[in-house]
Amino acid sequence: QVQLVESGGGLAQPGGSLRLSCAASGFTFSNYVMSWHRQAPGKERELVAAIASAGAITNYADSVKGRFTISRDNAKNTVYLQMNSLKPQDTAVYYCKAVHKQIATLYYWGQGTQVTVSS
Repeated sequence: QVQLVESGGGLAQPGGSLRLSCAASGFTFSNYVMSWHRQAPGKERELVAAIASAGAITNYADSVKGRFTISRDNAKNTVYLQMNSLKPQDTAVYYCKAVHKQIATLYYWGQGTQVTVSS
């Protein structure tokens, strides 16, 4: 069955770094656009970063540009989010999402991983 399993979340200090991973299985990973989203308490889920199926094109929310980097390894069926210069406002549950590159209605979500930025 389809699985997206996030890992790498936890507690970080302001200015610190974390690297999230999302391991995919049960579908042809290289056919999917991958993205990271986050949801803070009391707020709507928002797009953080996205990467095209071949990895050549990326897109970032303005709030994370220059601090976060999305990447993927199609041989390992894994997408990553390197988060540097973390701020308390980055605190949220982070989710990965897979959307088929040609069928927008075919998508999957991971279960989420908590990221907390606090001193």
